[in-house]
Amino acid sequence: MKYRTIGTDPQHRRDVSVLALGAMLFGTRTDEETSFAVLDRYAEAGGNFIDTSNAYAYWEDGGQGGQSEELLGRWRRSRGVGEEIVIATKLGARPLAPGTGYIDNPEGLSAKVIRESAERSRERLGVEKIDLLYAHVEDRRVPLAETVEGFAELVAEGTVGLLGVSNHAVWRVERARALAAAAGLPGYEVLQYQHSHLRPRFDVPSDQFPDGSLGHAGPELLGYLRAEPALTLVAYSPLLAGAYTRQDKPLPQDYDHPGSPARLKALREVARETDATVNQVVLAWQIGASLPIIPLAGASSVAQLEENLAAVDLELTAEQRARLDAAH
Repeated sequence: MKYRTIGTDPQHRRDVSVLALGAMLFGTRTDEETSFAVLDRYAEAGGNFIDTSNAYAYWEDGGQGGQSEELLGRWRRSRGVGEEIVIATKLGARPLAPGTGYIDNPEGLSAKVIRESAERSRERLGVEKIDLLYAHVEDRRVPLAETVEGFAELVAEGTVGLLGVSNHAVWRVERARALAAAAGLPGYEVLQYQHSHLRPRFDVPSDQFPDGSLGHAGPELLGYLRAEPALTLVAYSPLLAGAYTRQDKPLPQDYDHPGSPARLKALREVARETDATVNQVVLAWQIGASLPIIPLAGASSVAQLEENLAAVDLELTAEQRARLDAAH
C-alpha cells in the first residue's frame, strides 16, 4: 500500500492509504459477513482510510441512516481495531424522519445538529474521536459562521480531528475557510466530491444532485485545489457505479454526452497496453495525478476490492497519462 498525508496541523494530520474504501452500503445492501470480509482484506492490504456517513444508507430500508456506522462499530470491536484505521464520517444530510430524504428534509448544519449528530456517530462507531468529519451537504438556512464555529468546537474538545466538506459550492467552501482563518479556528482541509476520468455535464441534473453541479469536482474546484495545495480531494464514485465495465449499467445521464466516447476509447487503449482493467486505469490515473486526489471506491465483494487494490501499483507512463488527460 502507498500513503499520503491529509491535514496540516501536526496534532491531527494523518497518513492515509491512497485508495479509500467506501462503506456506504455496508450493513444494508452488502450483508455483514461480506462487509466484514471486505474490511478485513482492505486492512490486511494496508488500507486504513474508510469512509461513511450518518445518513448511510437510509434509502435502502426507508429509515434514517446509521446502518453503515453501526456495522463499522461492530467490525472495530470484533477485530480490536484502534487508531491505526482512519474513519471519516459525515453529517448534515441525514433525513429527520423515515420516508424523507436529504433534499426535502435534511438535519442541516446548525451548531446543535453538529454537536448532537457527531456524538451519535461516535457512539455508533465506538470511537472517542472522529478522525475526519465532513459537512455532507450545504445548509443555507444556517449562517456559515455558526457552522464553522460548531465544527471548530468539536476539534477544540478533542472529539474530532480533521474537518472536511462535501458537495458545496466552491465559493461557500472558500468563505467558510476564510471565516475560520480570520477567527483562528480550524477549517475544512479535505474536500469530497464526485470525480472520475469521464467529465460530467453541468447543464443537466445529475443522478444525485438535481441542480447538476454541487456534487461534481468541476473545473472551478480543481482550479481551487491547484491554488490551495494543502487541500486534498477525496473523489467519490470514481468508477461510476460500474458503468465503465458493466453492460447493464448505462452511463449516468450527466456523463452520457458526445465528449465521453473519446475518453472511454483512451481508457480502453491504456488498459490493453498495461494489461489492466479499465477500472484500474481510472483509479491509477487519479492516484498518480499532479493534484492530491484520493479515489474513494466501494466494494460489494472481496473480488471487487482485489481489482481496486491492484490499481495502487499500476504505474502509468507520462505518455499514457498525457493521452488520458488530453482525450476529449
